[in-house]
Amino acid sequence: MPHLFDPLALRSVTLPNRVGVSPMCEYSSEDGFANDWHLVHLGSRAVGGAGLVMVEATAVEARGRITPRDLGLWKDTHVELLTGIARFVEGHGAVPGIQLAHAGRKGSTSVPWEGGTGIDPARGGWEPIAPSALAFSERYIPPRAMSPDDIGEVVRAFAAATRRAVAAGFRVIELHFAHGYLVHEFLSPLSNGRDDGYGGGFEQRIRLALEVTRAVRAGWPDRLPLLARLSCTDWVDGGWTVDESVELARRLAAEGVDLVDCSSGGLVPYAKIEAVPGYQVPFARRVRAESGVRTAAVGLISTPARADAVVREGDADMVMLARAMLRDPYWPLHAAAELGHPDARRIPVQYLRAF
Repeated sequence: MPHLFDPLALRSVTLPNRVGVSPMCEYSSEDGFANDWHLVHLGSRAVGGAGLVMVEATAVEARGRITPRDLGLWKDTHVELLTGIARFVEGHGAVPGIQLAHAGRKGSTSVPWEGGTGIDPARGGWEPIAPSALAFSERYIPPRAMSPDDIGEVVRAFAAATRRAVAAGFRVIELHFAHGYLVHEFLSPLSNGRDDGYGGGFEQRIRLALEVTRAVRAGWPDRLPLLARLSCTDWVDGGWTVDESVELARRLAAEGVDLVDCSSGGLVPYAKIEAVPGYQVPFARRVRAESGVRTAAVGLISTPARADAVVREGDADMVMLARAMLRDPYWPLHAAAELGHPDARRIPVQYLRAF
């Protein structure tokens, strides 16, 4: 079996190792633009030895932001600053990726350190959209149920953002279909009460996910890999299930998705989740085994031994790290040494004397 520091080939792109930096919202943008914070944050993780460095959830339209401080790719002028970030990340040995997202009913909120509550349009917020007019909680702005025209606009927005991602030089796109954001809201019967072609049974609820995937794949070069992040379960009876995630993974693979990033939860605030180290790894294992699609494992994987075991035991093809990478941008360099793979370390010449 491969180990954590073996390369991973996805179409024409080869990750130098199987450590990925998860997309993590920084809530540090103005009008969707990247800035020096994003360059330093993402660039330091590339310098630190990660194989894949993912830009945070990037809104495909302004109303698709979680907060007014979210990163965006809904206009051409967003491309220039992201181009410099992608170039720096790739120049330091990592593969630059970007996650395309739409917040849906979880949009128009304040940043987490200011409470994370809904911002009324009269105070600088906006009216969120969702499959049904069901608010995430009483602390959020009630969304408007989407019309067929709204759905078409969102699909086109994903396609347009894809063209901009190509122009910016990214080599991986991840579609954010998880954590209670727009596409996940369509997937789950807990948030989707529609009675048209986008709601009801499984086939109808996955329709938007497939339409977005087709639109993105059509504009994304065939040589470049496409990923999708799923919440594999809502952790609530009557919600989205692991069985449905396995079947959706098969459908996504048929549409050109190369790897499924297996997370969970986020759809409703009352889900009961026992978040212990590695608690989401079984989802990656099952989706991989039953759908035949490559997977990434996430969820409180913090030690090199645990991350390596995920790959060595065939639970997933790679791991995506979030909090561990925030604590230590050089986690991959330290992990390679701890696991006995010092030759796998990409140490910048400027830092050689430290190693």
